[in-house]
Amino acid sequence: MLHALLQYAHDRRLAVEPGFKSKKVRWLLIFALDGVFRDVHRLEGDGDDGQLINGAPDLSQPELKGGGAGCRHFLVDNLEVVTLWTKGEADDKLAAKHAYFVDLLEQAANAEPRLGPIAASLKSESILERIHKELTASGSPKPKPTDNATVAILDADMTLHRIVDLDSWRPWWRGFRAKLGDKKKDKRPTKRKPTSDASDESETSLMRCLLSGANVEPVSTHGTIQGLADVGGQSSGDRFASFKQGSFTSYGLQQAANAAMSEDMAATYTAALNDLLLNHAERLAGAKVVYWYTGQVPPELDPVHSVKEPIFRFEDEEEDDEDLEGTPLTEDEANARAESDRPQIEARAGSLLRAIQDADRKDLLGYRYQALTLSANSGRVVVRDWMEGRFEQLAVAVDEWFDDLRIIARDGESFARKPKFLAVLGCLVRDLKDISRPIETALWRSAIGGRSAPIPLQAVAMALDRIRVDIIKDAPPSHARHGLLRAYCIRCKDIVMKPDLDEECSDPAYVSGRILAILGEIQYAANPNVGVGVVQRYYGAASTTPALVLGRLAQLANKAHLPQIKGGLQQWFDQRLTDAWSKLKEAPPHVLSLEEQTLFALGFYHQKAQRGKADKTTTAKED
Repeated sequence: MLHALLQYAHDRRLAVEPGFKSKKVRWLLIFALDGVFRDVHRLEGDGDDGQLINGAPDLSQPELKGGGAGCRHFLVDNLEVVTLWTKGEADDKLAAKHAYFVDLLEQAANAEPRLGPIAASLKSESILERIHKELTASGSPKPKPTDNATVAILDADMTLHRIVDLDSWRPWWRGFRAKLGDKKKDKRPTKRKPTSDASDESETSLMRCLLSGANVEPVSTHGTIQGLADVGGQSSGDRFASFKQGSFTSYGLQQAANAAMSEDMAATYTAALNDLLLNHAERLAGAKVVYWYTGQVPPELDPVHSVKEPIFRFEDEEEDDEDLEGTPLTEDEANARAESDRPQIEARAGSLLRAIQDADRKDLLGYRYQALTLSANSGRVVVRDWMEGRFEQLAVAVDEWFDDLRIIARDGESFARKPKFLAVLGCLVRDLKDISRPIETALWRSAIGGRSAPIPLQAVAMALDRIRVDIIKDAPPSHARHGLLRAYCIRCKDIVMKPDLDEECSDPAYVSGRILAILGEIQYAANPNVGVGVVQRYYGAASTTPALVLGRLAQLANKAHLPQIKGGLQQWFDQRLTDAWSKLKEAPPHVLSLEEQTLFALGFYHQKAQRGKADKTTTAKED
């Protein structure tokens, strides 16, 4: 996995030199050549936090702590440090940070003389007041103390030069970082000395780098990974390799020597992960998936994105009419969503592989993919899954995922639309944030790993619980929920399960579910105004011990419900019930296992999905 990240960084020529980092900068402070303050300019970028500047100077958190009181970044820092722009009065701690920042500008003036006058201006209270007034008058959105800022020079011919873009200061900066390292030399992590007196002490600090394989002096701490704050991480970043507690260390090694890497290699994989989280990540519920291919894949043919946001429909699908948790949308909401999706949906329908062929992009099938599932906890990056393989295998797996989830719509008129991945997760819980991380990870692996990746039994149990709740509340059934049950039967039980009603299926659990649905329809036909019917009262018991329930409900239907139905409709219902009972070679099962309860739920749903057609039939019978 780490070597794949290293290859990703090299292929994309990411800036991985230690001491440099891409940073978002929101504000540009403009000075004349003589240091006179001229203006404040807002930098616009892709996000709300400013413009991305590559190769900005950067100190790691340990370097900041080891640099002495007030140690701060060079050239790029937040407004609070650069200009003392803060709420209330600046305290001594902030004043020390500002003084350190200005002192770095003065030191760097030996390499870039234009920094000297700027440093002098930033020492002046009157200049800082002018900067504060310009920031106050900058309009909306208002600047925040945490916004990053940098400096620029407006020369005599009115040409603007951002100092951070120049190369003149870079040799000085490399030397400054090296001096910081010398100050911490005695604290470098080392291996425990060998007992042999013949060993050279200078060699005891060298270790084999996990990435390069070279003998290196391992960096004491690795850089931070940004972009996981919304999945358990910290806004300041999280570490991929962290050994703060003694319980995480081994063989007398200190800090990151337990995962020995050179500074270059640690910076390389950190740059790769940060780039992936910024540009190639899909947010699930409590985790993020970063993924990449060995070639360029157009968004409309991207299998991983297709799992999360399906854009291809089966020809006989219905329009999307559910939210994440399976709750039906209003007509206006459904129409609005369909209209917004229309530009993305191609004229071709069906599988991703067919779409690739129609687009004449068979070259994609030779690519390879890598996918990494990440979250964070207590400042540490959590790797939940790692997958890699051929692009063609991925496309086949995505097609299998949607084929297995395919289910008849609740009205029985068409097939439900391909569910978004979050809809599959959301159908298992009341709130999407309640989904457990192992379930989320296992379902994602099942989605892109093919039929060899099983659907966890715990997810099935959760789906069955939610189905019982829906039936008790008389809520519309969820397409994603029942599609997941069908996928479980196909993948884990090797059962040939149709997406709609299978009248030839004689599995006792499946037929028992059909019988309960028919009994419910009979009661409804006899008494349309019934409140809590037999299905709501007895579904839970019937789905676990059908032998104790279905016989009594059938007697009730024959004695109380069918006699109230007049004409040919009575005979029609009686024939349907008889046909279903005939599929049972003996009495209904006494007890159903969890897997058999899945078949019961599907039989019940498939039978109920015929209700739309049945309503038309019963109306014709009554006429």
